[in-house]
Amino acid sequence: MKTEIVQQLTATFEGHAQHTDNGVEYWLARDLQSLLGYSRWENFCNVITKAKTACEVSGHDPLDHFADVRKMVELGSGSKREIDDVMLTRFACYLIAQNGDPSKPQIAFAQTYFAVQTRKAELIEQRLLEVERIAARRKLSETEKELSGVIFEQTGGNQDFALIRSKGDQALFGRGARAMKAQWKVPDNRPLADFAPTIILKAKDFATEITIFNARAHTMTTEAAISAEHVTNNQAVRKTLLDRGIRPESLQPEEDIKKVERRLTSEDRKTLARPDRLED
Repeated sequence: MKTEIVQQLTATFEGHAQHTDNGVEYWLARDLQSLLGYSRWENFCNVITKAKTACEVSGHDPLDHFADVRKMVELGSGSKREIDDVMLTRFACYLIAQNGDPSKPQIAFAQTYFAVQTRKAELIEQRLLEVERIAARRKLSETEKELSGVIFEQTGGNQDFALIRSKGDQALFGRGARAMKAQWKVPDNRPLADFAPTIILKAKDFATEITIFNARAHTMTTEAAISAEHVTNNQAVRKTLLDRGIRPESLQPEEDIKKVERRLTSEDRKTLARPDRLED
């Protein structure tokens, strides 16, 4: 398929995309019928039915991707008539293309177009989750650094920080940091937090922030006092997680945060090296 034809089809498909009030992208089946080269609505409805079945088989609720609607259309005489239509998500359009007539060139294009668009959305979502996790890890590092400073200011030394953090981890996970490192296969020289899910990073950060606040507010001057405070706070956070059905020690580890940071940095460099340009 020639480049200019691909560009034209891409612009046509994107031009028919609409958005709900919540920003969800969708296409109307009547528009897609024409875009995919189907002249009869009845024939296209058969494809939609197959797509709905495929949606259900893939573990998704068809109602989340195919929404029946009614709309008014103008007839040649100037009068109006109400007809059936269907709101389709990008995923629904992809399934329709997969179940369409492969002899139609529009179907061949749509299969690739919606597959790529769906993949792009997945990649964007994954990157946003990775960026959020990196931000949570950096925030925890800053908070723990602040706690180390508080310990130094109020006890006369910060050698107790590692011990206090370890006691907090044990209270949060219900088992020691060494046991969690073994479970998550974390190298001995790496912090447990570098492999923790985002929710654990935020939980640890919240408990540490409370420890800092109360250590200052109550002028705690001993390791024992600050440790007891930190343990209490982590136990409280653990209880909240358990009450919501989240058991910290049962969560799976995430990818090494340093690898994630390097990958995102590399992707950013590639983007800067090959920026899109306006055509002359």
